[in-house]
Amino acid sequence: MAAFQPAVIPGEAPPADSVAPRDSTAEAPTSIGRLNQTIKGFIERWGSIWVEGEITSWNVRAGAIYARLKDVQGTAQISIVIWSSTRNRVPADLKIGDHVVACVKADYYVKGGDFSFQVSAMKHVGLGEQLEKLERLRAKLRAEGLFDSARKKPIPFLPHCIGLITGQRSDAEKDVHRNAELRWPQVRFRTEHVTVQGDRSVPDILAALARLDADPEVDVIVIARGGGDPQTLLGFSDERLLRAVAAVQTPVVSAIGHENDHPLLDDVADLRASTPTDAAKRVVPDVGEQRAIVAQLRSRMTLRLTQRISHDIAQLEQLRSRPALRDPEHGIRTRTQEVWQLVSRGRAIAERRIEQGLLGTAELRASLRALSPAATLARGYAIAHTDSGVILRDAAQAPAGTRLVVTLERGAVAATSDGEGPDVRAASAPSGTSEAGK
Repeated sequence: MAAFQPAVIPGEAPPADSVAPRDSTAEAPTSIGRLNQTIKGFIERWGSIWVEGEITSWNVRAGAIYARLKDVQGTAQISIVIWSSTRNRVPADLKIGDHVVACVKADYYVKGGDFSFQVSAMKHVGLGEQLEKLERLRAKLRAEGLFDSARKKPIPFLPHCIGLITGQRSDAEKDVHRNAELRWPQVRFRTEHVTVQGDRSVPDILAALARLDADPEVDVIVIARGGGDPQTLLGFSDERLLRAVAAVQTPVVSAIGHENDHPLLDDVADLRASTPTDAAKRVVPDVGEQRAIVAQLRSRMTLRLTQRISHDIAQLEQLRSRPALRDPEHGIRTRTQEVWQLVSRGRAIAERRIEQGLLGTAELRASLRALSPAATLARGYAIAHTDSGVILRDAAQAPAGTRLVVTLERGAVAATSDGEGPDVRAASAPSGTSEAGK
């Protein structure tokens, strides 16, 4: 059955849908829809092919993956799509920089005129050449200690002047300025406009970095760039730039790309910000927050001071209420009575001890008197002894002519022995006087 052909009125151009692209003229053009349908029909006859490349972009949206593959030997690239129905046939750990082979089929989107390749299978080949170089450089710099946190310089709390290295009239510059000024309106910038991609980017950034580092007013340097394809961010992983950033005296903040972008500059810089907006927030304090902190500290200080004064007043009142301070003479009177009592007790004890001593002394004197030879002498007896002090107990001890000393109750007399005489003890006088010698 022949296809329906719309009627053509003589003298008028045929409808655009009825003209095949190869038969189109200026008077009888074909429609865009028919052109796209013709292209789609031509492309669908190609079938599937296997290609090798490096992943340079990887975005997941609504369950599908939209990515780009780059030729490993050149700069040619293609767009690929991995639909949700095919994702289970590709490795889950695929990422930017991976070297892969993929089975692709050309697809042309008629409504939008977009050309891409649908992926039905994909597998790893190894790290892409660029990623491999970056990994070797990362390992080298890490071994040299350029990533160590100990060597990184602290970011000043409130920089007087911020050095900004970014592209001219870029969104990154606007984001940094706008967010920093919102947080601290008096913030000042010294901006160096440079090329942020391509072969000129690294020399331009190095020159700007040297100028800002030499400026004594610049307290911190921010290197900022918006997001982009990993290919365009390679300059921020250049070894010359990394070593220059590590060598400068001024703290450096890296604010390259978006959250998932991670050039090596992020590891060498003193502070990594996920975006230019984040860099402004981390470098400049929020004046509102600082005022709130100051108000809070002042409130806490006032509260502590009030509590301390109240506590000291209570302590003073407590001290004033004590008896020693309320009636100081009361303590003196109490102590005076105690002292008088102690003195009275001491006097009574001393007198008692003296009386006891006198009695004991009298008793000892009486005992001594009773035992003393003087008591015997007081009864009329005498003690005779030789000149040499030998007490005579036998008359034979004093032969005739022996000189004697006779001790009496009061004093002593000298005598000479006539020798042994009659026993006179029986005929002694009642008075008890001694006749031992003359």
